[in-house]
Amino acid sequence: MKFIDHTKIIVSSGNGGDGMMSFHRARNKPKLGPDGGNGGNGGSVYFTADSHGNTLGALRYKKQYKAEHGRKGGSQNKTGACGKNLEIQVPLGTVLFEEETRQVLGEILNKNDKLLVAKGGKRGYGNLSYVTPTRQAPYHSTQGQKGTTLSIGCELKLLADVGLVGLPNAGKSSFLSTVSSARPKVAAYPFTTLSPKLGVVDYCSPAERCSSFVIADIPGIINGASHGKGLGHQFLKHIERNKILLLMIDIFNDELSPLATVDLLVQEMSNFNATMIKKKMFVVLNKIDLLPENSEELESVKKSLHKCKYPVHLISTQSKQGIQKLLGEIRSALLEIDSSETATP
Repeated sequence: MKFIDHTKIIVSSGNGGDGMMSFHRARNKPKLGPDGGNGGNGGSVYFTADSHGNTLGALRYKKQYKAEHGRKGGSQNKTGACGKNLEIQVPLGTVLFEEETRQVLGEILNKNDKLLVAKGGKRGYGNLSYVTPTRQAPYHSTQGQKGTTLSIGCELKLLADVGLVGLPNAGKSSFLSTVSSARPKVAAYPFTTLSPKLGVVDYCSPAERCSSFVIADIPGIINGASHGKGLGHQFLKHIERNKILLLMIDIFNDELSPLATVDLLVQEMSNFNATMIKKKMFVVLNKIDLLPENSEELESVKKSLHKCKYPVHLISTQSKQGIQKLLGEIRSALLEIDSSETATP
């Protein structure tokens, strides 16, 4: 299914059923008292979590969603059936807002989340409900309330623990396929990643039990991405929720030094959302297998990053060099972040 991370739909809750005005009748006794029943409540519209989905593609073609109307009340004090609620499933990480006002209605972040966006109309009341000591035969019933119609904007921000950020062809997809079971397209030309990809990393160390975390790979970022250039700008929102960012650097970039590449990536993220650069970050230099160990070129690269304020890791997705050490530090950092979030009241 094509990756869709934003769409707009129209939702309508059901009308409440009308109350009934009726009088009990028997042969030769036309009116024995009121017996009109109440209508049923209209169905409401909810958004719920699709814990296995990662795209809004299912909402792309069907644009209108309606809950059922409540049924009309009947004679003999019969209550009309309530309209069935409508539940619309969206992936975890979906933000829902009213299209006209841009007011955020809520987010679906956990598998049990259920968000009410349009409450069904209230039932109408039959004339039996209006009987009083001084009014034994009321000729009065009420209509059910109308439901609500809203234009809802849906925006998906993928939930992942770690985000891969880099220039086109930096080796992000190769890294994702090396450390997880994800199989993104890998090729020696820019923008082979055209939409975000997720992979689950299962990490085991001899001293600790196994654990897993999710990595997101977004399309490569270029200079000016935060202002709309290239493909990366429209997907930068997908790393807003990441706990850790890996800045993937190609050692053999002829145009930018590793440090200049780091500065460019950080600047583009800051331009998009200044809070993003407050996240924990690792600089990951890829393709070191192509440089001889202790060579002048490798030492020059290491020296150029002495001024880098982020931890630096040298890896190779081909030879797997440095991969396990990096994953171990990522896991430790995630545990530290989770621990601090739990401790914060």
